[in-house]
Amino acid sequence: MSEMAEAIRALMDEKGCSEDSVKQTIEKALKAAYKRTFGTDENAIVTFEDDLSDVYIFSRKTVVDGVYDPVIEIELEEAKELSDEVEEGDEIDIQLDPKSFERSAVSTGKQTAHQGLTESLKSSLLSEYKDKVGETIIGYFQRERNGTIYVDLGGKVEGILPQKYQSKLEHYEKNDRIKGLIAEVKTSTNGLQLILSRSDPRLVSNILETEVPEIADGTVEIRKIVRDAGYRTKVAVSTTREEVDPVGACVGSKGQRIQTVIRELENEKIDVLRYETDPALFIKNALSPATVERVVILDADKRQALAIVEETQLSLAIGRSGQNVRLANKLCDWNIDVKTVEQAAEMDLTDIATVQNAENLFDNSYDEIATIQDLPGVDERVATLLKENGIEDIQRFVEAFDNDEIHIDGVTADDLEAVNDLIEANVQFVEEENPQTEETATEEETPAEEEYVCPECGAKITLDMTHCPNCGCEFEFEEE
Repeated sequence: MSEMAEAIRALMDEKGCSEDSVKQTIEKALKAAYKRTFGTDENAIVTFEDDLSDVYIFSRKTVVDGVYDPVIEIELEEAKELSDEVEEGDEIDIQLDPKSFERSAVSTGKQTAHQGLTESLKSSLLSEYKDKVGETIIGYFQRERNGTIYVDLGGKVEGILPQKYQSKLEHYEKNDRIKGLIAEVKTSTNGLQLILSRSDPRLVSNILETEVPEIADGTVEIRKIVRDAGYRTKVAVSTTREEVDPVGACVGSKGQRIQTVIRELENEKIDVLRYETDPALFIKNALSPATVERVVILDADKRQALAIVEETQLSLAIGRSGQNVRLANKLCDWNIDVKTVEQAAEMDLTDIATVQNAENLFDNSYDEIATIQDLPGVDERVATLLKENGIEDIQRFVEAFDNDEIHIDGVTADDLEAVNDLIEANVQFVEEENPQTEETATEEETPAEEEYVCPECGAKITLDMTHCPNCGCEFEFEEE
């Protein structure tokens, strides 16, 4: 392999540039040197050997009889010396030796090549990393300047960890390992910069996904994460399978999984709690590690709630400088006030409870559940299979389930039982009254009027008569 080919291969390996980008850079450099020498590069032609063993530059000139511009024209007689078949008006490519260019032209070519390689490298790295925003990357502490940490990521790119994205209690020494989340990708005069973050909640999510297989395969879902980086993180999780405990899956046997995450975050406290659709239950969970006795929804529209705790749990529920309750507010998206049982007793909560009970009793606005897929917590896979087999309606399912008519591949008896349990827990069937039936029943229940007959001739008579209209018999009625 020639020196040219070796140089191109070295550029491709060291800089990560493609073969085409290196060839384009060399071509631009030679044309820049040509332009510096001759004033234009419009007639400069650059070609490469197929194996990249050499590169050539030509000056394309028009054959004329009487040269006006020697840069783009050549005398017919001079052209004949190069090729016998050339004629006036033809174009001929004349090979040049780059070494014959002036020193200033060579310097211009080198500068153009350097700029071209730099831009090519930036473009290549940008296309590689622009889709990696939100992913984690590992580097090593290089230096610190004005609070900004520079991270060695392997030479091709530079990692920047700004002070605002740093975890508050972390401290690094030379060559310390740093795992950060790629928050932004920027170009600079020196190449490509990856703006890293150690405070982003997504960093916790990525680490958990690595440590907890149930999160990676979708069995456990992270519903929301809030952080006070360096101090405490709260993670709300749920599951698509009732038999799986999402909190236990994240914590792991003897807390091994969550301890790995805590070590990665330099001993930051992590509360993993179960996500609930019921706001009162979710708020109770969100205030962990405190034990909450009761949650009162003060104003559902304004999302205001009161959490009632024992005196011994108050400081734990509020946290240092209000940190625990503040994170719970963000996690639940509710404004939570924490009171002790004694403090709550001094408040008039009776009216609030009465109003709530009345609203629950008389409020007819409810979410209608008409199909299997509307059921809260239903297994989407089972609901889809039922729908594909014509069992989408709740009523249709109940009838088929009661008659043992559901036999679908992929749907087990336990699956059907789980759906039926959800229906019993969430659906109330209302029987419609039939006016015609009610009217008929009323008519049937009305006793028929009693009939009377004359004792002599048998003709029909009424209670207001004193003589039979048929035979004239005289009679009177007495109450028994």
